[in-house]
Amino acid sequence: MSDTPTKIVVDCSTGEQQIIELTAQEIAQRDQDAADAAARREEEEAAAAALAALKASAKAKLISGQPLTAEEADTLVI
Repeated sequence: MSDTPTKIVVDCSTGEQQIIELTAQEIAQRDQDAADAAARREEEEAAAAALAALKASAKAKLISGQPLTAEEADTLVI
């Protein structure tokens, strides 16, 4: 069996299935899409962590009676 990735093409009208090896271009596109998705996921996780830290800071300041920054106040109003 080949190590080349494959795709399954299904003809819905006949039910016929074909297993076809991916071209070099399809493999490169798949790899690029995976890298883009990983980068997007990292950005989303970093944004979520920053928001959580901002909310924690706002909560701590509210409890201690310190004034909030505008950004901290915005997180509480949302």
